[in-house]
This record gives sequence, structure tokens and C-alpha cells, in this order.
Amino acid sequence: MEFLFDPSIWAGLLTLIVLEIVLGIDNLVFIAILADKLPPKQRDKARLIGLSLALVMRLGLLSLISWIVTLTRPLFSVGDFSFSGRDLILLFGGLFLLFKGTMELHERLENRGLEHQGNKSYASFWAVVIQIVVLDAVFSLDAVITAVGMVNHLPVMMTAVVIAMGVMLLASKPLTRFVNEHPTVVVLCLSFLLMIGLSLVAEGFGFHIPKGYLYAAIGFSIIIELFNQIARRNFIKHQEHRPMRERTAEAILRLMGGRQRKQATTTEETSLTEAMPQEAFKDEERYMINGVLTLSQRSIRSIMTPRGNISWVDVSRPLDEIRIQLLDTPHSLFPVCRGELDEIIGVVRAKELLVALEHGMDVATFAANTPAIVVPETLDPINLLGVLRRAKGSFVIVTNEFGVVQGLITPLDVLEAIAGEFPDEDETPDIIADGDGWLVKGGTDLHSLQQLLDHHELVKADEDHASLAGLLIAQKGQLPLPGEVIDLPPLHFQVIEATDYRIDLVRITKDKPFDHEEHAG
Repeated sequence: MEFLFDPSIWAGLLTLIVLEIVLGIDNLVFIAILADKLPPKQRDKARLIGLSLALVMRLGLLSLISWIVTLTRPLFSVGDFSFSGRDLILLFGGLFLLFKGTMELHERLENRGLEHQGNKSYASFWAVVIQIVVLDAVFSLDAVITAVGMVNHLPVMMTAVVIAMGVMLLASKPLTRFVNEHPTVVVLCLSFLLMIGLSLVAEGFGFHIPKGYLYAAIGFSIIIELFNQIARRNFIKHQEHRPMRERTAEAILRLMGGRQRKQATTTEETSLTEAMPQEAFKDEERYMINGVLTLSQRSIRSIMTPRGNISWVDVSRPLDEIRIQLLDTPHSLFPVCRGELDEIIGVVRAKELLVALEHGMDVATFAANTPAIVVPETLDPINLLGVLRRAKGSFVIVTNEFGVVQGLITPLDVLEAIAGEFPDEDETPDIIADGDGWLVKGGTDLHSLQQLLDHHELVKADEDHASLAGLLIAQKGQLPLPGEVIDLPPLHFQVIEATDYRIDLVRITKDKPFDHEEHAG
């Protein structure tokens, strides 16, 4: 027992423990990658079996030190190369690592995991264990040869191996979880295994590659990957500050060939965009989904029927005129006001008011039974849906901060914001195709217009206008005159009809995409 008090023994033991751990990390990483092919319940078992086999194999090889030493003697020669038992084992192990590492890397680069989503197929437990055994044999031989070259005492070597394997056993689960949660780390580890496999093949042919070179390359790569993981983590934290609804909407809009954002996307969004092709949606479906996803980003003013287009009943007018108005107008609901639109008494159905008139009822008294529902123009469109449900088929009045009526919104207006325009009998469509362009009313909603033109730069969050007329006035700085052309490449807007107060009709043309082949010809 005197050797236990020898400082050189303890120094050698500590050094050997560190080296055994370093040499075992490659083994541990590959076991983690192989164990990921098994069902979750079997992965811990596979790791324990793999590391236990590695421990048993290393202890067994240490007990056969004399045989290990003879493995360095040449057995045969081929040309200028002579091969020993150790060389053959290194060649076999290196080729196995090259083959297995290449197959695993190819599988991940081809993204095979998506093919079995929801019904993932797992590898056979014993098939994985056999691969782990082969791998253990390769790395165990390398570790044992290292131990024999450093220490002459068998108990010291066995103690170092047991301690190193115990440390690896404790670190196996968190290391496996980390490796499998980070795809780029898996690729990096597989690249390390390819490099180690190549070095083993070179060793088998007698070309010694200093371990320092390998460790330096691995260390440098790990530092670069560390920077990558830090940058990725910070990016994900930044993305988490944005609403989930907004991130999901943007991902689906890119999927449908919608707006193109310049900033990077998260892994989940990229996977969603790449996994579902644009052809998965038809034009009508893309239009409606776009309308749903952008509804929360719109203002009420872009959805409502503006004040100038509201048909309302004035109780101060003669009853015969009111009756004619109800019969001549296709609307089924009317706000009833006293003298002006801002003095709303209530909301009536045309059919019910006609019956009331036949019975000689007072219009104001009848309208007061169903008071109007009023909402501010700052209300979020998503919250507006709940208000419309409470209106039970009626409409809501939109006012500004001073109580001045700005417009009204019906359930049909919300539907048109999602699915496109449904013009009444007395209306013409807001957008009409005109040769190589479009004739568009000045009050046309910009969201609908940009979807039709497939140009997603018309609506900007920092600007307040919601209609085509508002956009053109903002660009011009004043009300444009008839005949003026405003260019917003690739779109060109020519004012066709306008008064001193508003823009009524605009013709829009769009530049054709530049064809490089045709231009070259």
C-alpha cells in the first residue's frame, strides 16, 4: 500500500481521470445521438447499458494489459504499410465512425424527421445497443491504450476508469437532453465524430495526427457554436416580446405568398413556411385567411361605412317622404335622427317602421325603443366582434372623441373585410378591372386594395389613413386635382374624378415585372 502515499501516483490518477473523461465525451455524445432514435422511455436504459458496457469493456481490457501491448506488433504488411492488431482495430473503428457519422449527418440534413411527424418510427432497442457496443469497443481501446501509456499500476488505471465513467454517467442525461434539443449541436458533434474517425483511419495506416490539433479544432468549433447559441437565445427572447398572434399571422402570410419581411424568422416559423407550399391555398382561401389574420391590425375606420354613405331617417321630415325613402332604399336598417346625423334617437328596421307608420305611431317614439349602440373609433376590431354579437343583427355607430358620428359598422362590413366586397343593389363595386389597370373609388379600403394588387406596402402602421383617398392626399400633401398622377412604384395612381372636398375615382396601373430573358433576347 506504500504506492498510495506516492504524490506521483495521485498526480497520474488525476491526470488519467481527466484524460479518460475527455476521451469518453465523444463516446457519450454518440450514445446520446443513437439513444434519440429510441422511444423516450427506453433512452435512459440505453444510455445506462451503453456506459456500463464501456466500463466493463475498459476494465476487461485493462486486465489484459500484456495482450494489449502485443497488439502494437506488426502482423502483416501491404506495400509500404505494416498493420498490427491495434492498427486493424483503429481502421475498423474509424471506418465505422465515418460510415455511421455520414449516415446520421445525411439523415439530419435531409430532415427525415418531418416524414414521420405525429407517428414517428423508432429504431429497435437491441439494434441501437449493438451499435453502442461497437462504438464502445473503439473508444475503449483508445482509452485503455492511453491509460497504459501513462500509468504502470493496474489499480490506479482501474480507479481512474471507474471514476471517469461515474462522472460520465452523472452527466449523460443533461448532456443528452442538451444535444437533442439543439439540432446545430448535433450536426457539430457528428462532424467531430467524422474528424475522429478520419484520424483513427490515419492512425491505422501509421500516420500519427497529434491529439492537440484535434482538440484545438474541436475547442475552436465549440466556442463558435457557443456564440451561435447565445445569439440564437437572445433572438428568441426578442421574438417572445412580440405577441404570439402577430408572429403566427406573419408566418402564415409568408406561407401564402404574402408580405415579405426583411428581418429573420424563428425556427418554428421557418419550419411552418417550408413545410406547407404556397399551392396549399387557393386564391380565395388566401384572401380570406389574409383578411382574418390582418383584422386585428386594422382600424375601425377601415372597416366602417363612412358618414357620407350612411342612409338615415330624419324624423322632422313629412311621413310620406320617410315612407318613400324606406321603400326606395335597399337597406333593411336605418338610424333615426332628429335634424342631423349626430342627433341619433335609435335604430329601426325598415319593415317594422313601415308597419308602425301604417298604424299612425310617432317615428321618434318608435325609434327610441331600440337605442343605438355607440362605439369609439379607437376600439380594436377584435373587441368590436363582441359588440356586434350583442347588437343581435343590428349595426353599431362609430363616433370620435367629440361624439361626432364617423360611420357605422354592420356584420356585413366585417365579413367584407375578411372575404371581399358584397355590393348592394344600389352600389357599384369599389374596384373594377379596366384593361391593364383598375378603376378604384377614393374611399376604397387600403387593406382590400393591397390584397388585390398583391402589393403590401400601402398600409403602414405609423400612418393614420385607411382609404385610397387618404393615401393619395398624404403623398401629395394636399387634395390632388383631376388628371394628376401620383407614383408609388410599381403602382401609378391617376385621379379621374375629384371635387374640392374629396377624391371620387382613381385609375391604378402597375408596372410589369422585368423579364431578364426577354430583355436579353
